[in-house]
Amino acid sequence: MFKMKYGFVIVLCLPFCSFAQYSGQTDSLPQKKNTFKVAPFIIPAVFLAYGAMGGGNNFVHDLDVSTRNELQEDHPFFSVHADNFMQYAPAAAVYALNLSGVKGRHNLADATGIYAISFGLMKASTLIVKSTTNRLRPDGSTNNSFPSGHTATSFAAAEFLKQEYKDVSPWIGYAGYAVAGATGVFRLYNNRHWVSDVVAGAGFGILSTKISYLVYPHLKKLIMGKQASNFSVVPMYQNKAYGFSLSGQF
Repeated sequence: MFKMKYGFVIVLCLPFCSFAQYSGQTDSLPQKKNTFKVAPFIIPAVFLAYGAMGGGNNFVHDLDVSTRNELQEDHPFFSVHADNFMQYAPAAAVYALNLSGVKGRHNLADATGIYAISFGLMKASTLIVKSTTNRLRPDGSTNNSFPSGHTATSFAAAEFLKQEYKDVSPWIGYAGYAVAGATGVFRLYNNRHWVSDVVAGAGFGILSTKISYLVYPHLKKLIMGKQASNFSVVPMYQNKAYGFSLSGQF
C-alpha cells in the first residue's frame, strides 16, 4: 500500500521534469538563454522523497510520531492561526516591492502569469496526492494530511519572491523562506500535520514555482505569438493614488 500510494508522489513529478529537460529559461528582462539545469531541482526532489517515506514503517514515520508527541506534551493548548495568512505573504511581498518602485526580474504582468502557473501546479498536485494517499491528520480530523497545502503554498510563494529579487538582494529571498519555514512550523504546533507532510509540502511548492519559470515563456509565446514581449505593466503613483500603467507596441 505504501509503494502504491506514496510512490505516486514521485510519478506525478515525472511529466514536469521531462518537459523541463527540453525547456530554456527566459524572462521579460534582456538576458542570455539558459539551458535546463538539474541542480536546482535536487532539493525539492529530496524533500518529496523524504515526505513519501513518511507513509512507511521507518525512521521518518518514527520521527513524525515522536515529534508530534513532544509538541503536544509541551504545548497542548497551542492555537495560533497566523499560518492561514503567512502562506501568502512572500507572494504579496513581490507586489508590495513593485508598488514601492523596486523592480524585480519580470514586470508585474509576467510575474503574475508565472505565479498563476505555479499556484495552479501546486494546488492541483497537492490535491491529487491528498486524495490518493488519504493520510490521517495528527489531530484525527480528516484524511488529507499529506502533503501540507499551507506549506506548499508558502514555499511556492517564497521561491517566487526569491526568483524575482535574487538579483536585487539575496536577503529578500531569505526573508521569504523564513516566513515559509515559520508557516510549516505553525502547522506542526497546531497539530495539523506530521513533519513529513511539511517537508513534502515544501518540495511541492518549490518545484511548482521552478517549473512555472520554465513553462511561462513558452506558454506566453504560444498565446501571444510575436507580440509576447511588446507589452508591460508597471506600478505607478500619481495624484496621491497608486495604480498600474500598461504600455505596448502595435
